[in-house]
Formats: sequence, C-alpha cells, structure tokens
Amino acid sequence: MDFIYYIDLLGTMVFAISGAMAANRMNIDVFGVAFMGYVTAIGGGSIRDLFLNIRPAWEEDANYLIAIFIGVSLSILLNKKLDSFARTLFLLDALGIGFFAVVGVEKSLVYESSEIAAVILGMFSACMGGVIRDVLMNVTPLILRKEIYASACLAGAITYVLLTYTPLADGLIAIIGATVVFAIRFLSVRYNLSLPSVPSIIEEK
Repeated sequence: MDFIYYIDLLGTMVFAISGAMAANRMNIDVFGVAFMGYVTAIGGGSIRDLFLNIRPAWEEDANYLIAIFIGVSLSILLNKKLDSFARTLFLLDALGIGFFAVVGVEKSLVYESSEIAAVILGMFSACMGGVIRDVLMNVTPLILRKEIYASACLAGAITYVLLTYTPLADGLIAIIGATVVFAIRFLSVRYNLSLPSVPSIIEEK
C-alpha cells in the first residue's frame, strides 16, 4: 500500500531525528549521533522482521536508509532549532508510532502470523527502536516509565485487526488504527494520565 509505505518512510525519518537528538544532548561525536539515529529508526522494524523470519525492510529498500540519512543530517544541522520544537517532535513521534504499529500489524498478517501475534509485533515495531535508544543512552526506557506508550500502540493494533472484519477500505482502517494510537498518546501526555502501578491495584483491593 503506497500510503502506508510513505508514512513508514516518514516515521523512519522522524525516529532517526529523535535518536540523533538524544545523542546530541549527550555530547556524543558525529558517528555516535548517526549510529543512534540509525538504531532508533530501524530497531523496532528489524526485530519484527526477525520474528517473521524475513530480511529487514531496510536491507531490501534503500529508501529507508536515505530517510535515516536525511533525519540524522537534519538533527546535526538544525540541532539547536530542533530542540526548540520539542512539542512538534512529540506530535510527530506520536503519529509515527501510530503508523509504525499499523504497518507492523499489517506486515505480520501478510506473513500469516496469528492475530494476537500480529498485535504484539505491531507494538514491537512502534516501541522497540526507542527502547534500544534509551538502553544505549543509559536511560530508563519510556515504556517502563509511568506513561501510556506501548499500551497506546496495543490499542491501535487491536483496533486495526478488528476493523479488518468490516467492509472498510484498507487505507481507512490504517488511518483509524493510527489515529487511535495518536489520540491515546497525545491525551495521556496532555492530561498527565498513566496506568496504575501494581502496588496501587493491590492497595485498592
């Protein structure tokens, strides 16, 4: 699907920017910045493809590497200006994980994964690049903090799978699934919402 393909490329570029920005803030050298952008951009999709027993998409399509190169270059050239657009990058990141989750589910279903496995792999596609970035930067991964992140991706992935049983067009299903992820992520940050911790659940009982 061309629409999903180009959104996937855009998301790849956005995640390359976020990874490179994280490295820039740690005063890492240019190679480290480029490496961090690369790992963040392709980490989740590569893990998904390994589980599907296929070659990662960036090995087959050089456009992904070009998107990463553009993202890293923008981060290096516009470093200080990008820092002032943190809100914009957050919105793009939220949109990016939405479409990455959808792409992950769709590709997993194409390769005959079960629907439950496809939902999990969709979440991996969206989240694991950021996890790898945070671990390499010695930072607690976002999905382990009290923020609604991976659960938003799960909600969008489940929505996508359920809508495949309707007569809606594939493109519309993808947009709805991605919108669910974006809306949950945006509203959780906007209103400081989070899932309850295990101790909280036990205390309530």
